[in-house]
Amino acid sequence: MKIGNVDLGERPVVLAPMEDVTDIGFRLLCRRCGASMVYSEFVAADALVRMVNRSLDKLTVCEEERPVAIQIYGKDPVAVRDAAQIVVERARPDVLDINFGCPVKRVAGKGAGAGMLQTPDLMLEITRQVVEAVDVPVTVKTRLGWDADHKIIVGLAEQLQDCGIQALTIHGRTRSQMYTGEADWTLIGEVKNNPRMHIPIIGNGDITSAQKLKEYYDRYGVDGIMVGRASIGAPWIFKEMKQYMLTGEVPHISNKEKMALLRRQINESINRIDEFRGILHIRRHL
Repeated sequence: MKIGNVDLGERPVVLAPMEDVTDIGFRLLCRRCGASMVYSEFVAADALVRMVNRSLDKLTVCEEERPVAIQIYGKDPVAVRDAAQIVVERARPDVLDINFGCPVKRVAGKGAGAGMLQTPDLMLEITRQVVEAVDVPVTVKTRLGWDADHKIIVGLAEQLQDCGIQALTIHGRTRSQMYTGEADWTLIGEVKNNPRMHIPIIGNGDITSAQKLKEYYDRYGVDGIMVGRASIGAPWIFKEMKQYMLTGEVPHISNKEKMALLRRQINESINRIDEFRGILHIRRHL
């Protein structure tokens, strides 16, 4: 699978963007464990334009973690466009991703993230402006629709492709579902099988094991699969998935190996921040 000139190989497994999770330390760990590409935490466009230090810090990228995608979100086309240019200038990511899928109230409730599924014309305008403003591949991550009565992804996918994006990630839930229930991949498969779609389609949602990864690749024919919550506190899941895809066997990873990885993550967090805040930051993984 290729996103622009970024070649992720056949059937890649990528780390999903997750707020307060996919910082540079965790991204590095997941890349070392076999993730094909990693995504940053999402960054608010408005905060980047205002040069808020905490948001600018999220743009830190190191060569060892590449290929890496930086994800931004917002609801004002000009702010998102300007933020995209700041990201490319400061971080030079391999991919720039636009978040149209975050369901949390403080984002979607204000019209950004998955809130954009209620204003698809504005979503498309933002996408067009970002594609025109930067010289790196632009991708989009979104959901099936706002709720069960408005699953618009099949038609929306074509419109986003027409805006010039070079890959589309679809989470198999509506915004109203949040993270409850079971992810529905049938519409993801429908988007992939649409003969008018020619960009890579990445599926996301409930991929919790190496066996399920292969099953969904075989069943839905997507170009890539994104793994999110199953990796929290378990970055070795990428090693399990990669080897299973190659050999049909899940490697045994001992408790000693797992503890060594977690200790490494703790130490990197401490070294990057400080002892007290570094340990607080890493608690959700432990």
